[in-house]
Amino acid sequence: MVVSNPGILGGTPVFRGTRLPVKTLFDYLADGLSLDYFLETFEGVILEQAQAVFHHGWRRIAAELSA
Repeated sequence: MVVSNPGILGGTPVFRGTRLPVKTLFDYLADGLSLDYFLETFEGVILEQAQAVFHHGWRRIAAELSA
């Protein structure tokens, strides 16, 4: 769902099949914009990709808290 390739934006994690950095999703949410608005704005990203990013982020947080 997310890839990091040195040839695409210098290895910045992007949504697979796009050049859109995953960070953009978090920036939109931090600015108070909705997930629906993000998905409408960036039609190349699907809900399942955004959900995968959230699940991965939560697993990383939970792992750090239990360490």
